[in-house]
Amino acid sequence: MIDCATSARIEDHGVIGNLETIALVSTSATIDFACFPRFDSPTVFAALLDAKKGGQFTLAPRALRRSSKQIYLPETNVLLTRFFTDDGVVEIRDFMPITPSQHERHFCMVRSVRSIRGKVPMVLRCAPRFDYARVEHAAAIDGDSVIFRPTDGSAALRLNIPRPQRLDGGDAIAEFVVCRGDEVNICLEALDTAPPPQAIDAADLGLSRTIEYWRHWSAQSIYKGRWREAVMRSALTLKLLMSKEFGSLVAAATFGLPEVTAGSRNWDYRYCWIRDSALAMYAFMRLGYIEEANRFLQWIEARCTECGSDGSLRLMYSVDGRREQLDEIELDHFCGYEGSRPVLVGNAAGEQLQLDIYGPLLDAVYLANKWGAPTSVDSWAGLVRVVEYVCVHWSKADAGIWETRSGMQHHLHSRLMCWVAIDRAYRLAVKRSLPAPLERWAKIRNEVHADIIEHFWNEGLQAFVQTRKGSSIDASVLMMPLMRFVAPKDPRWLSTLEALKTELFEDPEVFRYRNRTHSDDGLDPWEGAFTTCSFWYVEALCRADRLEEARLLFEQLLTNANHLGLYSEERGSNNEQLGNFPQALTHLAMISAAFCLDRKLTPRRPQAWS
Repeated sequence: MIDCATSARIEDHGVIGNLETIALVSTSATIDFACFPRFDSPTVFAALLDAKKGGQFTLAPRALRRSSKQIYLPETNVLLTRFFTDDGVVEIRDFMPITPSQHERHFCMVRSVRSIRGKVPMVLRCAPRFDYARVEHAAAIDGDSVIFRPTDGSAALRLNIPRPQRLDGGDAIAEFVVCRGDEVNICLEALDTAPPPQAIDAADLGLSRTIEYWRHWSAQSIYKGRWREAVMRSALTLKLLMSKEFGSLVAAATFGLPEVTAGSRNWDYRYCWIRDSALAMYAFMRLGYIEEANRFLQWIEARCTECGSDGSLRLMYSVDGRREQLDEIELDHFCGYEGSRPVLVGNAAGEQLQLDIYGPLLDAVYLANKWGAPTSVDSWAGLVRVVEYVCVHWSKADAGIWETRSGMQHHLHSRLMCWVAIDRAYRLAVKRSLPAPLERWAKIRNEVHADIIEHFWNEGLQAFVQTRKGSSIDASVLMMPLMRFVAPKDPRWLSTLEALKTELFEDPEVFRYRNRTHSDDGLDPWEGAFTTCSFWYVEALCRADRLEEARLLFEQLLTNANHLGLYSEERGSNNEQLGNFPQALTHLAMISAAFCLDRKLTPRRPQAWS
């Protein structure tokens, strides 16, 4: 048995960020996960993976008898944690200021403490651990600041606090009392890029600007339908996962969080998956955030321009778009979340062949041309090369959407998305009169369609199946009506939906596939239910006009979010959140399901005669 302590459960967290990195803040107001200075940089706090070694930033009342509540300030990513103690009530506002310039970066976490009632003794302990807790550091007091300087010469951090502090080894400790009306502003920032320490009210100024930034952004949403608060929380979360500098979007803020406790599925999701990002752009466009979609398309068009000589793309990239090898490295000094090992950084799946990535990409390009900025001549030339790659390679076996490690197979989802890629490129070329080999594209598109109907339909199961000539159901089949390959009430699809319900549905969640019985993915046989698939299932039911069933299921899934409306990747058997957090794919699927349901449930006004 591994002796391992972690600071809090996955679901007991909110997130703050500055569009370059994210920090996780627990319900006890402890920052126990943060990468510095970028999403894919090494951690400075990783107590979520190892409370003893990972490092954390605690700030809380001294009282042993206390409770807390946590909310976001409405329509912002400013997190408020309120503590209730016998001494009084105190609240902490956590946020990261957003710098105005797209290319200006300044890592800064602000923790603003104020008393609501009474005199509340507080204790602060800032214990950073640089480079995934692999590099030692020295701490020194400098006036109202503590400087944390890593021994390897990398960027240092400065803690600014207008209260007496002391050192305990490499940690900074401060004890102080806040009385009603008092406000103490604490700032942890990058030393090498930070301006000189500001006056005490600088944090308040940053708070006002940060609230204004997020509320202005939220106000741009055109979504006015049901469940707006939940939809906007998902949108705000997706925005936090998007790089201000590059326009890319990471799949999640964390690495190493398990898909099943004490299992080995502990991947690093701090990279930009083409598939996930393209689907997120669709969610942004639906909500009216065209600028975000255009920024990502600029990023992806650059990848298409730089793509391999054969037109191929990697399935994932670093935040800045580099094609560097993402080798998996085990952090064997971390005990892992609740003993879940190995703790991995990097992702070997980056070298896999996953043909399904091209469908969401071309679908996003097609929709962006409809709602956003038209594709340029040079960008179209790069996209044509990508489509030509799909035309040549669509019939190959690959690792599939779930990144299996049991060998290459012919996956239905990959074949489907190849059809989507060619179909959307064809449609775009026709609509915009762009140069393209339309006759050949149409011919290959039809060949892909025929292959799916002939080889991925199981007559005995009366269902479309995971692999060619296979006999197991895979929840990614739910994308067939969502991507308009099959009509949502087609008899073949309706029978597939029933087969999926029998095999993969456990009210209210859906599993990706049954690894332990039918599908061998080369990994542990157990994992949680996949929440993205649960929302896909809601949308499929909605499109099939099974609205009562879809609405009840959707409402149940909303209760599976944490106290702030955030989702990780999966749900465990005890209803706990599992996997990396917060998960972009889950939040964008939730937005899509809400959008579809709201539209179906809203009576359409009769059209006037014209």
